[in-house]
Parts: sequence; structure tokens; C-alpha cells
Amino acid sequence: MKINTIPAKRLLEIERLHLERLSLQKKRKYVRNVFVYFFMIVLSAIFMLPIFWMLSTSLKLSAEIFAFPMEWLPDKAQWENYTTAFSKYPLWQFMGNSAYLVVVSTIGQLISVPLIAYGFARFEFPGKNILFLVMLSTLMIPSHIKYIPLYWAFDKIGLIGTYWPIILPEFFGHPFFIFLMTQYMRSIPKELDEAARLDGANSWQILLRIILPLCKPVLAVIVVFSFLWNWNEFMAPLIFLDDFGEYPISVGLAFFQSRYSVEWNLFMAATLVSIVPILVLYFFAQRHLIGGLSAIGVKG
Repeated sequence: MKINTIPAKRLLEIERLHLERLSLQKKRKYVRNVFVYFFMIVLSAIFMLPIFWMLSTSLKLSAEIFAFPMEWLPDKAQWENYTTAFSKYPLWQFMGNSAYLVVVSTIGQLISVPLIAYGFARFEFPGKNILFLVMLSTLMIPSHIKYIPLYWAFDKIGLIGTYWPIILPEFFGHPFFIFLMTQYMRSIPKELDEAARLDGANSWQILLRIILPLCKPVLAVIVVFSFLWNWNEFMAPLIFLDDFGEYPISVGLAFFQSRYSVEWNLFMAATLVSIVPILVLYFFAQRHLIGGLSAIGVKG
């Protein structure tokens, strides 16, 4: 039997073409990566520009802020602006108040949201779908509308001027968080629940030992968003609090804006310090946040 063999010269030609193709693919990939990284660097610079301008303004004299032509950098950095800003108003106390509200509010969400979502995701009861739709429909109601009935209700029980009107609603769960966790829990196989019940576990044990450990991505999303929303909340503390020493940093920053002028250098110094906790949180939680949102998008 005759066996067809490929000449050595032909084999070398095939190998050369294969290597050229690989080299061309690597060059194309390299060029594409360079373009992508260049685009991302430019985009990052654009997004970082406001923070850079805040830093630059916080180190300027008042006369340099509105100078024409515009000066990107001060002639001499005025670091004492930070000392002046924090000595003029008790900003550290305001930030401590914000931290307290954030921690308690986040704990409230972490307690209420899993319980409500577990009921929607795992139990069958009359009107469940209607209640779920009613809960989702509240997302379409502007948040500021609720302040009038809330103020009336809390005023009747004598809680105006305390943190309770701000904290207590957080223990009833935010509809957005409830929706996210319900959709995530529905993606967890119910066979896990059935296997746990065969081993003698009740509903509480299933939630605490099986469901919640699997919901870490969505719990991370709840923590980050709850922190951001409560740290930046302005309207609720302004309405429900009346003691200067109880204001959070979001309200405290407003004191730098007088009726006719704004001390922009001090205002930017205080604002820049106030966003440091948010930047630190995002720096450490970005992997969990992005992974959590991706997991919710896939599983939901």
C-alpha cells in the first residue's frame, strides 16, 4: 500500500505560515489592548478631573479660585484651609454622626431584607404575587413624598429631633434590595432546602446556614449601596433633626454656603475629606460589588 507523505519543504512552509499567523494575531491583540488601555486611561482621567479640581480649589486662596485665566494649580498650597474648615464647624462630629447612621441603617437592611426576600422566594401564601408587585410599585413613588406622612406620624409619638425617623424605616427593608435578594434566592435550587429538612432543619436554620451563605454577593451589594445612600442622605436629616450637634456630614457641609457667598476653598476642603470614606469603601469593596452585580444579573 502506498502512503502519501508530505515533503519536508512543504512541512516547513506550513509551519512558517502558522507562525506568521500567530505573530499577526499577537500583533492585532497587542494593538487592540493598547487602544483599550489608552481609552480607559483617558476615560479615567476625565472622571478624576472633578476630584483633582476639588483638591486644587481646596489649596487656593479665595482670590485664586475665580482668577482669569484659570489656574489649575495654586501658586502656594494653602494646607491651612483644611485646619480652618474643621475648626470653623465640628465636621468630625458630623462625620461621626453619619457613621452612626450608616452602620445602624445598614444593619437594619441586613436584618429585614433577607427575611422579606426569603418569604417571597421560598414560601407560598395567598396574594404573594400581588404583594410583590405592590412592593415593587413603591419604587415608582418619589421618595420625598413620604416625608410628610412620616413627619406627621413621628411627631405624634414624639420622635422628631431624634435619629429614629431616619433609622426605623431602614428596618422594614428597601424595595430595591428586596427585589435583588428575592431574585437571587429564587435561583438557588430548592433541593437544598428539601435536603436540609430531611436532616431536621427548620426554616430559620435553612435561611441562616444555607441560603444566606450563598447570598454573599447580593449582601455585599446591599452593604455598599446602603452605605452610599445613607452617607449622602441630605433631606431626611434636615427635616427630622433640629439639634446642630446631631447633623450628619451631608447637612454640615451646607453651612459653608451662606446667603450671599460660598467659601469655596473651605467648602472643597471639607467635601474632599467627607468623600474619603466612600472612596476607601469602594477601593476595598469594588471586587465584591462588581462580582455581586454580575452574579445578580446572571442568576436573576
